Amino acid sequence: MITQLRFYGQLTRELTMRSLRFLTATGYLLIAATTTPVLAQSWTDLYPPNANHGESPYVPEPEWLEPFSEPGFIWGSHPGLFVESPERIFVIQRGELHVPDPLPAGFDYFYGSVEGLSALSPPRGTIREMRNVIFVVNDEGKLIENWNQWDYLFEGTGGPHMIAISPYDPERRVWVVNSGRHQIHAFSNDGKELLMTLGIENETANDETHLGTPQDIAFLSDGSMVVADGLTNSRVIKFDEDGNYLSAWGSRGSAEGQFNAVHSIAADNQDRIYVADRNNDRIQVFGPNGRHLATWPELNFPNYILITENQDVWVSDNQPVRIIKFDTEGNRLFSWDAHGNKPGEFGELHEFGVDVNGNWYGADNVLGRSQKFVPMPGADPARLLQLPVPMAVK
Repeated sequence: MITQLRFYGQLTRELTMRSLRFLTATGYLLIAATTTPVLAQSWTDLYPPNANHGESPYVPEPEWLEPFSEPGFIWGSHPGLFVESPERIFVIQRGELHVPDPLPAGFDYFYGSVEGLSALSPPRGTIREMRNVIFVVNDEGKLIENWNQWDYLFEGTGGPHMIAISPYDPERRVWVVNSGRHQIHAFSNDGKELLMTLGIENETANDETHLGTPQDIAFLSDGSMVVADGLTNSRVIKFDEDGNYLSAWGSRGSAEGQFNAVHSIAADNQDRIYVADRNNDRIQVFGPNGRHLATWPELNFPNYILITENQDVWVSDNQPVRIIKFDTEGNRLFSWDAHGNKPGEFGELHEFGVDVNGNWYGADNVLGRSQKFVPMPGADPARLLQLPVPMAVK
């Protein structure tokens, strides 16, 4: 019960913070779960795009993922996915939700298909079962593996937050962020073993052994790891490949090197570290030992950072949902808007990845679905996500 109260307090604070950001001149409070076309337009007006903005060069496949829930249940919030290969795409969800009864008019295959319904914050009394939390599908959306033996790790929490595999790790350990427990778990690639856990269960502190609502993890070429730590803490913490503490930097604030909600982290092939400083509406860039290199301002709630093999830096901005391509110097090269609950749109694009065939996949934390996107015939390659960073050979 104490853990549940901690989570719900954390979730309430996060949703309240999001809501307050949407006070407009009309005096209305705009809630993230509301995804009508009118709201999408008002957000776009409130946050007009920068240079090099256009339309999506992809065809969405919104029903790509085949459901396998028991009768009466539906996908919960989808906070993350990771593309290891077209044959193995990891998806995480915050448990499953009971299908609303009575069924609202217009209700479709995903929870957020009806205005006012959010898989992240369903109505009070909605049954949420913490099951089928980690599973693996192929690029056709067919279930390959179900890691439900690990569901118990997330009982009493809000479920997992993000998922990653190091491109430098020949074992391809699977890292899953358990932010509600203040931990990050490393599983064997086949899901049979829990190999390592960073952080102390249900404890938070700003020291060498604890984490504070961690959000994401990234990897450097020497095998070391950097953790986005997090919402309770406001720092980046670096570990070696065996999970031993090396260093940390950052504190709460808005100056260079400070953070307010360290939500995502990524590294390029020069071991520069890119941090989504979400509530400060910016990306900060650091050297491998924490020296501040650059700040990219003028974002609006950046959630996730993906760096492709050719070193394009893709960011999912989220108020409104906007997908932005940068180079490593912070120049905006292209962007498009994707806010709403129609095919190809998101309530919150929380984590995404691309496969070797050029298709990309996005997890929706609010609407409760993951979508696949295929390049349009004749699309300009400069506007597409390029190949992913190659995975280490097993």
